[in-house]
Amino acid sequence: MSNIPENLRYSKDHEWVLVEGDVATVGITDYAQSSLGDVVYVDFPRVGDKLNAHEAFGSVESVKAVSEVFTPLTGEIVEVNDGLNDSPEAVNNDPYNAGWMIKIKMDNPGDADAMLSAAEYEEYLEASA
Repeated sequence: MSNIPENLRYSKDHEWVLVEGDVATVGITDYAQSSLGDVVYVDFPRVGDKLNAHEAFGSVESVKAVSEVFTPLTGEIVEVNDGLNDSPEAVNNDPYNAGWMIKIKMDNPGDADAMLSAAEYEEYLEASA
């Protein structure tokens, strides 16, 4: 089974969120990166862009395909992981740390509570298999 850290929240689109105050760090899950294969390029929004929950914020290009990545929360982009421009493989090697993608100042921090817990995400993956 995929690596599913307990301290994060998850979307059914396979994004993870780490909430710190009113800022959420967002990336794709271990399951998602494994399904994509070797990531070769990541496309991001600009800092200052406003996004609505479930809106595509960029794409991940792998040796297999190009896939959109969705923001699970509504808010403003306050930071992007520019390190992925030079090292997109960090999404594969360390999806929950070095492979993070964006940070969002959430309009409503409580929205993250509605996302899946680690146990719920694991159940979702098992039911989808």
